[in-house]
Amino acid sequence: MTRGQLRRMADLAREEGYRVRWEEARGGTTAPFHTIGGLAGVLRRAGRIVMGDPFSRYVQLLLTITRAKDLVVVDDGTATMEFVAQLARGERLVRWHRKGGRPGARDLLFAPVSSSARRRLTPSARRRVEVFSSMPVSEIPDGVTVTANDFAWTRARFGPPTVTAGADMVGTSLVETGVVDGERYLEAVRTLAEAHGATRYFAHRREHPDKLRRLAAETGLEIVRPELPLELIARRGPVGRTILSFPSTVVHTLPLALAGTGVRVAVCDIDPAWLTDTASPRAQGFLSGVTGTARDVHRLTAVTSPA
Repeated sequence: MTRGQLRRMADLAREEGYRVRWEEARGGTTAPFHTIGGLAGVLRRAGRIVMGDPFSRYVQLLLTITRAKDLVVVDDGTATMEFVAQLARGERLVRWHRKGGRPGARDLLFAPVSSSARRRLTPSARRRVEVFSSMPVSEIPDGVTVTANDFAWTRARFGPPTVTAGADMVGTSLVETGVVDGERYLEAVRTLAEAHGATRYFAHRREHPDKLRRLAAETGLEIVRPELPLELIARRGPVGRTILSFPSTVVHTLPLALAGTGVRVAVCDIDPAWLTDTASPRAQGFLSGVTGTARDVHRLTAVTSPA
């Protein structure tokens, strides 16, 4: 699903007049070397680099090559909140759901590259760093420029959508990342769907097919695997008058993308009892922060502990 969404976004970029170069960076053992080798010259010459996920080892590795004086992080994921905070505190870059655990062998091997990337993402007299995101950030490092993404392009390019009387549900990959117990998640989805009359479930691109098949069989929900990011799918419509979600990026992005449509975004908090034994000690606080900092979102408290 991730690759499919990227290809569709590449098509949109071409329609907007951009030239797109596609690299199969994970297409086999030697693919990373071909990708890095092929991009090295371009990266060294570039004056400005725009990147997505700053926690990606690929991105961090490519950052060691570039000499660009203008670096821009474009990311509307929840990880953006953690990235900016870690940069402000001078901490190593670690995804929030992994923080608190011991570094693995690969982490230790990659530590010098990660440290180099963090230094390059720290503003200096010779380097400008900007973060473009719809996510709220509280700890802004000195010298970092934060620009709010208000989804103006999305609203101008798509919609307004047809709004139906029903409810849609947005899936999450919290089970796949080891944060939430699978059985608890299934019961929570079933409870929410029954309580609000949801009929469709928009799957997260990282959700496992076996999990989705079971969700469909046991809840009766129609599983939709979006070909584009959900903000664009919802804006194109049709979309339910209520969108149900767990703490995730969409509780911040959908209210912006759907502004003025009358669609209500409702979020169900994660009950601490749903967390796995291996979940990061910071998981509950982080997820609560994701929900608590969202604007124009209705919080659902009656279904936080499904039986």
